[in-house]
Amino acid sequence: MRQIVAIGGAGLTEPLLRGFLLGLTHKQLPNVLYVPTAGGDNPPGITTFYEAFGRCASAYHVPLFMRRDEDLAELILQQDLIYVGGGNTANMLAIWRLHSLDKLLRQAWDAGTILCGSSAGSICWFECSITDSFGPELATLHDGLGFLPGSNCPHYDSEERRRPVYTAAVAGGFPAGYATEDAVALYFVDRQLREAVSARRDGRAFRVETHAGQAAEIPLPVRYLG
Repeated sequence: MRQIVAIGGAGLTEPLLRGFLLGLTHKQLPNVLYVPTAGGDNPPGITTFYEAFGRCASAYHVPLFMRRDEDLAELILQQDLIYVGGGNTANMLAIWRLHSLDKLLRQAWDAGTILCGSSAGSICWFECSITDSFGPELATLHDGLGFLPGSNCPHYDSEERRRPVYTAAVAGGFPAGYATEDAVALYFVDRQLREAVSARRDGRAFRVETHAGQAAEIPLPVRYLG
């Protein structure tokens, strides 16, 4: 199966989401790789990853700003789960393409590696998204990896501009897609949404489409992981 878990935000700090991700691997000690490119290989983010996964997985991270002497293809293709951190999505995609990491991630996904992440690590898998990559004002991004069809918008409850910007974009012809609140994840299998899950009892997710020239938010069933 080709699996992707797109988390609206706060993924690394949520034990219930971590348990969900590890459960998908069906291994007692899976290989889990953290890709911190969007945050500029920020050390605090890397530390948070090891605090979350260091005791329950064979955890490792791959820096692209300070490349190590390792075979990137071999590293990527031996993982059970790859977690992409948040930050600047546009910069991350550009750097990935420079190092051909986009192609390696596609190979790993096709081979059965679970791809996941929050914020930038959520929207990167889609064709397009809403992002703050270009400055303080939110904007549309049209050159995502395209592993998943349509668009995605994270932080639907924690950043007040996300919702109006996304719905206005969809009403104006931006591809339909999904919106998720923080600590809510969308689980896709072979490019189809299997379910939405949440580490919060009140977590919500939406399918956002155009109807009669207006954006319509269709609430999705969300399974609480607690």
